[in-house]
Amino acid sequence: MKIGIISDTHGHVPNAVHDALAGADHILHAGDVGPMEVITELESIAPVSAVLGNTDYSIQLPQTHIQSFVSQKFLVHHIVDLPVPVQLVRVAIADEQPNVVVFGHTHVPYNEHHDGVLFLNPGSASSPRGDSAPSVAIVEC
Repeated sequence: MKIGIISDTHGHVPNAVHDALAGADHILHAGDVGPMEVITELESIAPVSAVLGNTDYSIQLPQTHIQSFVSQKFLVHHIVDLPVPVQLVRVAIADEQPNVVVFGHTHVPYNEHHDGVLFLNPGSASSPRGDSAPSVAIVEC
């Protein structure tokens, strides 16, 4: 099963994202979506689960999303603040025991294990920071 991971679209889904996520079975969006039309556009590729980002003022989404695919449990939350996750995320990790924590906000890709949990930030699909290029991630389950 192929899971597309995206974040920080801020209302824009570049054409390259459609190509990168083609064939995904599901898409997880880690917030700063922009208008709901972004979700609708991504749903033309695969079903989408998304969380609220700190700039998502006009849309209704959960702050945290938990979803399992095959044997992998994903926890999605926009702001994690590594190396010490914010309290809400620490509690959710302790309660849910995910294999993967997906987050965004920094616009910089991140892919590292901490205490046996993969922390994955796909970077920004539309407005990367620093030396990063626009990016998404794919997780095979």
